[in-house]
Amino acid sequence: MNADRSRALRDLLGTLLAPLYGDGAPEVRDQLLALADRWEPQLSQERSFPLSHETAYLIAYGDSFTRDGEVPLHTLAGVLREHVGDILTDVHLLPIYPWTSDDGFAVVDHREVDPALGTWADVEETESAGYQVALDFVANHVSASNPWFRGWLDGDKRYDGYFLEPAADFDTAQVVRPRATPLLHPFERADGTTAKAWTTFGPDQIDVDPRTPSVLLELTDVLLGYIARGARTIRLDAIGFLWKESGTSSIHLPQTHAVVKVWRALIDAVAPGVLLLTETNVPHVDNISYFGDGDDEANMVYQFALPPLVLHAFITGRATAFADWASGIRPVSDTATWFNFLSSHDGIGLRPTTGLLTDDDRRLMVERTLARGGRISMATQPDGSETVYELNTNYLDALVEADHPDPTAAVVQRGLAAHAILLSVVGVPAIYYHSLLGSAQDLEGVQESGIARRINRERLDADVLAEELETSPRRRGVFEGLRRLFETRRGLPGFSPFADQEIERHDERLVVIRRAGGTPDEIVAVINVSGDRVEAPSLSGIDVLAGRRHDVLALGPYEYVWLRRLAS
Repeated sequence: MNADRSRALRDLLGTLLAPLYGDGAPEVRDQLLALADRWEPQLSQERSFPLSHETAYLIAYGDSFTRDGEVPLHTLAGVLREHVGDILTDVHLLPIYPWTSDDGFAVVDHREVDPALGTWADVEETESAGYQVALDFVANHVSASNPWFRGWLDGDKRYDGYFLEPAADFDTAQVVRPRATPLLHPFERADGTTAKAWTTFGPDQIDVDPRTPSVLLELTDVLLGYIARGARTIRLDAIGFLWKESGTSSIHLPQTHAVVKVWRALIDAVAPGVLLLTETNVPHVDNISYFGDGDDEANMVYQFALPPLVLHAFITGRATAFADWASGIRPVSDTATWFNFLSSHDGIGLRPTTGLLTDDDRRLMVERTLARGGRISMATQPDGSETVYELNTNYLDALVEADHPDPTAAVVQRGLAAHAILLSVVGVPAIYYHSLLGSAQDLEGVQESGIARRINRERLDADVLAEELETSPRRRGVFEGLRRLFETRRGLPGFSPFADQEIERHDERLVVIRRAGGTPDEIVAVINVSGDRVEAPSLSGIDVLAGRRHDVLALGPYEYVWLRRLAS
């Protein structure tokens, strides 16, 4: 790091840390700078693949694909080479560390790869296959079996202050929760006494307490270690809950934003090109706050409102709510953009629809989910009441009525139309492996485990998958259709994550998105979310997906086009 950059980083860290640690801030700053100096030799090579219209992420677990005699991470690299190819550029690996529950999110050791998945060398194989890697950083909590927590319970002085045991006068009345489980859980200390530790997500996920400076240093060391392992993107899981203060909601606090800014400043200084991605499944206005001023917090923010609003459009056959919301979504800055997705390892969150959909709208989505055999996860409100937190279902299945006479054809048709929206809106697209491969919901997995989210987490045998991609109309139809969409998108600079977006209103059954308007790269995406034939007389152009000229656009049920201007 050159002298000018070092001085600028020192000054910025001092400013950010002062509200967090008061008189102790200068010492924390100096320790962070020393940590950055130690890691910099392994971090300073700038990443060579900036975000562009070609960027697209796959979201997968380390063991999403299995094969007898192979570690799953090696099998994953093989599936990528054999089937996915260059239609995607990045692979987001959900937690690959030793864990005890929540399918990886109760981390035992943040610095090691779960031996059941492979080794760090197997992670590097994904990079060797030609993909940038995104690693999950579970910064908010650890497993109850994590050595940090065990040491804290044992009275090891190294872990003093690592976890939060609120005093009797700590006011939790306004705390916002994503779960219906108790906020505090009892744990026996080595001396026989009982500790009541803060557990936002449940008894096996113990929240760390970064109000203690050594915790911030520990977390930062983990973060920089992931970058040293080659990560181009770091996903900050559940980051909104990181900092707790008495009498507050203990979510999205200014101190949490300050920590994200500290990490962004360090990364920009010693690992330029690495991206921070924040994951906050919350109402839209809170979610986008993690962009900061557009240049000082997250490089990407999960677009949590997109999945439920797209689903709502297909359930109702009307895109009005989507268009109302999307009209306010524009490019963020030259260094920040949206991380767009429809499906993930979690369910379809409904909290992001606050202020965007009505209770009746949400009820329709709940009814569709339950009719298809899905589940509903609840969250506790500050007043003690419960509300629907997310829909646990397979996204492709949720698009189709339970009694549809030809569900396979409908899944392919509507699934591709929905993903045409995903690939058209401003930002970077990310696709979950089950959506890419046309999977159905795993009801058996839910019944066997009792875990609602297992409905969309089935492991796939790589050899069976290869056969089904040839023989299954559903898998083949979805995968080949998505391949065509991704391949075409790679050649369209108008879909840059930094290009302008305008939502047009032609018919409430149509999603119309004009990208890079007024430039030579202009592209107009038009998607029919209804089962009707819909005309849009004022739209015309060449559909780059089919090579067909439309002098006056008319779309059949669930049809979609990407239009270039007609030559004048």
